[in-house]
Amino acid sequence: MKAAVFREAGKPLAIETIPDPSPEAGEAIIRVRHCGVCGTDLHATEDHGRKAGGMVMGHEFCGEIVALGKDTPAGWKEGDRLTSLPFIGCGRCAACLLGKPWQCATKLIIGLGDVGGGFAEYTRVHLNSAVALPDPVSWKSGALVEPLAVSLHGVRAIRKGLAGKNVLVIGAGPIGLTTALWCSFFGARHVIVSELDPGRAQMALRYGATGLVDATGDVGAQFRELTGAEPELIMECVGVPGMIAKCTELAPYGGEIIVVGFCAQPDTFMPAFAMAKELSMNFVIAQDKADFQFVVDMLAAGRIDVEGLVTDVLTFEQFPAAFEALRKPTSQCKILLEP
Repeated sequence: MKAAVFREAGKPLAIETIPDPSPEAGEAIIRVRHCGVCGTDLHATEDHGRKAGGMVMGHEFCGEIVALGKDTPAGWKEGDRLTSLPFIGCGRCAACLLGKPWQCATKLIIGLGDVGGGFAEYTRVHLNSAVALPDPVSWKSGALVEPLAVSLHGVRAIRKGLAGKNVLVIGAGPIGLTTALWCSFFGARHVIVSELDPGRAQMALRYGATGLVDATGDVGAQFRELTGAEPELIMECVGVPGMIAKCTELAPYGGEIIVVGFCAQPDTFMPAFAMAKELSMNFVIAQDKADFQFVVDMLAAGRIDVEGLVTDVLTFEQFPAAFEALRKPTSQCKILLEP
């Protein structure tokens, strides 16, 4: 099969022909219809990320079953449309049985070195982690289920309630945009998005933001001008050093911070500042199967419409250059590979 392969840091992905995957027990091989690029993919190909040469990345994918392994769960057949959590768990531990394969002690991660991912014509998934895509859900939307589930998982981690709250979302990348969407969906009063790029900022207004602030200015003062209040809840969706410290600075007494942005570098903040305000802070990662199912259900019911997040759909030939371009500030939101 054809795949976009990471060989070493500093070099573009290589389009190569590699062996087709084969399914193990409980697994399926899917023909990848679309696969999105995540910031984690970029981190994994940099010096501070995982430098596993020969890695086929891509964990935001959807496709159709072309082969089934032995002992697969009942109800699946060739031709079925699906998306999947990017994990292959043991299928027997409490975490797997609860639909939380990220917590499985022996999990394999799809697209980050353990199992070849969706930057290829085919990939393998465990059907315990798969969610069927009903016909009303397009392939484009199917490839957005994973990032939508990440941001939903972050919003579900809020401990002090969301309805009626004044919320600050830091960052308008795909996770920030979808976090704004879910904050609005679940009844926040104000959803103010802080972003550097004007294009991404304007996109936030289509996905739940009630106002925008310029990240280069005084974010707190702009927030107060727009809402007449402090940000009771801050959703950090950038994942670069310094952002947690910034959140503790912006939060009011008794505020809550949810750290969704994935930071792969050392970072520091002053605990005393957070303690003086008695802040609550929660870190989240990945998603549960229930998050995936909720996203698919909302897409199928027409409760959310997210195809506008896709700013480019690319062929293998176009993909390496577009992937490299994402390392610099860009107005691109979500680009998809169409193998």
